[in-house]
Amino acid sequence: MAFDLVIRNGTVIDGSGGPARRADVAVANGRIVEVGRVSGTGSRDIDADGLLVTPGFVDIHTHYDGQATWDARMAPSSWHGVTTAVMGNCGVGFAPVRPEHHQRLIELMEGVEDIPGAALHEGLRWNWQSFPDYLDALEARPRDMDICAQLPHGALRVYVMGERGAALEAATEDDIAQMRRLAAQAMQAGAIGFSTSRTLNHRTVTGDPTPSLRATEAELTGIALGLKDAGRGVMELISDFDTPDLMSEFAMIRRILAAAGRPMSLSLGQAHGAPEGWRVLLGLIDRAVADGLPLKAQVAPRPIGVLLGLQASANCFSGLEAYREIAERPLPERVAILRDPDVRARILEQAKAAPRLPGLMQLLTAFQRIFPMGNPVNYEPAADQSIAAQAQVLGIAAAELAYDLLLEDEGRAFLFAPFVNYAHYNLDACREMMANPNTLMGLGDGGAHVGIISDASFATYLLTHWGRDRAQGRFDLPWLVRRQTADTARAVGLHDRGVLAPGLKADINVIDFERLSVERPVMAFDLPAGGKRLLQKARGYRHTIVSGVETYRDGEATEALPGRLVRGPQGGRP
Repeated sequence: MAFDLVIRNGTVIDGSGGPARRADVAVANGRIVEVGRVSGTGSRDIDADGLLVTPGFVDIHTHYDGQATWDARMAPSSWHGVTTAVMGNCGVGFAPVRPEHHQRLIELMEGVEDIPGAALHEGLRWNWQSFPDYLDALEARPRDMDICAQLPHGALRVYVMGERGAALEAATEDDIAQMRRLAAQAMQAGAIGFSTSRTLNHRTVTGDPTPSLRATEAELTGIALGLKDAGRGVMELISDFDTPDLMSEFAMIRRILAAAGRPMSLSLGQAHGAPEGWRVLLGLIDRAVADGLPLKAQVAPRPIGVLLGLQASANCFSGLEAYREIAERPLPERVAILRDPDVRARILEQAKAAPRLPGLMQLLTAFQRIFPMGNPVNYEPAADQSIAAQAQVLGIAAAELAYDLLLEDEGRAFLFAPFVNYAHYNLDACREMMANPNTLMGLGDGGAHVGIISDASFATYLLTHWGRDRAQGRFDLPWLVRRQTADTARAVGLHDRGVLAPGLKADINVIDFERLSVERPVMAFDLPAGGKRLLQKARGYRHTIVSGVETYRDGEATEALPGRLVRGPQGGRP
C-alpha cells in the first residue's frame, strides 16, 4: 500500500497515556492509517530513529482572535508543536459587533490582553458583524494550524445591550432572551464554546471594567441555556470569586452547570497573597465533579509572570518621572541616555520612593520576586537568585542591580517577575494542580499580553521541565503528552485528534527530546502598524505536521498552510 507519509522507527508516545513504543506511523489523506510496523511505501518517509513521535499539541487557551484574521501563522504557538488552538477566551473578542462598537472592542482587547490598539486598528478588516460572519471570515484564510473560536461575553453583551452593557447594567429579560438566541446561533454555526470574565484585573485600556464583570446569574444561565439549546459548546470562565464571596460565586456556577449541562473550565492559580487559596477552589471543583457536574480547572505548568525590560510594556522604573521623560525615545537613544551617570543617579534616587507607590509600581519593584532572565531561561529560580538577594551579596541597592541588568544586550534584556504560582519560590503548587484529574493544561495566552508576558511556550516547557529537567517530582512522559493532547482535545469536544491512532487526524510532532528547549524571549516589531510583540522560539522540533502536511521543519516554516477553522465539536474515527 502507498501512503502520503510514513514516519519510521520513532519512539511513539501516542497521546493515550500508554507506554512509549518503537513504531512507524503511516498517513494518507490527512488521516493516520497505520501505527506499528508499516510495510508499505510512502510518497515521503521521515526517519525518526532516536526521536519522539507525538500527537500535535492542543492549546485550549489562546487569544489569536485578531491575529487569525490577518496572519497565516499563529506564532509563537505554532513554534511549540501546537497544531490546534482555541481562542476567544476570557470573554474578549471581536464578534458579534456593530460598526459603532469597533473602538470599544479594540479598547477592551488592548486593555485585557495587552495587544497594541494600533495593530488592531490596522489589522482588523471588520468584514463581519454576526458571529457566523466572523467564522466565515476566519474560514477564508488558510493557516499553519487549526483554530477554534469561542463566543466572547464582552462582545455579545455590548452587541445586545450597547452602552448599557458596557456600563455594567443588569440585562433585562429581553436582553437575556436575545443573548440566549445568539449563543445558540453561534454554536450551531461552529463556535467551540462561550467565554466570560468576572475579574477586576480585566479592564479596557481606558480603565473601565470588562462588560461581563457583574453579569447576573440569570444572564449567565440564559447564555448557558443557549448552548444547551444548540446541544453543543463548552464554557470558559475566569473570576475573582469574591462576588460576594467564594462560596456564593461557586454555588452560582454549580447551578448554571446543573441547568445547562454543558462542560465548563475555570482558571486556577496560586495567588501570592493567599498561597493556599487555590486548594479551596480545587476542592470545590473536585466535589462538583463527584456530584456529576462537568467542571475542570485550567492550570499552568510554571509561574505566570511579567517580563520587565526597556522594550517591554513596563520595567522597574516605568512609573518614575525621570524615566517617563525619555520613555518614548528610540531604544538606542534611550540606552545611551540611561548610561549617563547623572541620569542614572536621578532615576535611582527617585526609585528609593517606588516601594511606597501604589498599584503596579509595587509589583515592578518587588525585587525579592524579580529575577534576571538568563539564557537558558530558568522558570524555577531559587530565592537567592532574586535581584534583591544578589544585590545584598554585592552590597548594592536592588534598584541599582536591576538598572544595570536592564541595560545588558544593548537594552534588550528582560527581568522575570512571577506574580502567580510562585509564592514559595518553587513549582510544587503547579505540580499538585497538574496532577489532579480535574485539571487541564491551559492559560498560555498565545497571541496576548504581547508586550509583557511570553507564555505560549507552555507546551514545550511542560515536556522539558516536568518530563526531563526537574530534579525531583518529574512526571511520566506519556502522561505529560496526554495532558497536552488527548485531554485538552477531549475537553473542548475534539475527538478526531490528540491521539495517534488509525482514523484520527494526522497532526503529529517529531521531536528530538534531548535537544528540546525553550529559547529566550525576544521583542519583535512585526504586528500591523509596526506593533511590538514578544516572541519565543523552541529548539528540538524536527517536524510538525498538520493534517498530514509538514508545516515546520527544524523550527523553520514550510510553505504549506493546511490549518483550517474547526467548526464545533468533532467526532472520532470515521
